[in-house]
Amino acid sequence: MATQRQLVEAGIAPDDKPPAMPWFRIQGTGDATTMWYAVMRKEVRDGVYIGALCIRHQDHHASLLQQGWQEVAHTDIGVA
Repeated sequence: MATQRQLVEAGIAPDDKPPAMPWFRIQGTGDATTMWYAVMRKEVRDGVYIGALCIRHQDHHASLLQQGWQEVAHTDIGVA
C-alpha cells in the first residue's frame, strides 16, 4: 500500500490520474491520518491483497479484524 504522493514520487503514477493496475485507490478524506483512520488489508490470494480505510475503534474496524483483516502500520505504507 502506498499513498498517491508516494506513487507519483516513485514514477509509478501520474499526479493527475488514478494509478494503473495493480494499484487501486482506497477512497478517503483528504485529511485522513493514521491517528483516526486505520489502513486495513486482507490477502485474498497468494500475494494479492485488497485494502480498506476505516475509522479506528468503531464497529467496522472491529468487524474487519474479526474477519481476518490486518491493520497496516504507517511505517509499512509506501513503495518498496
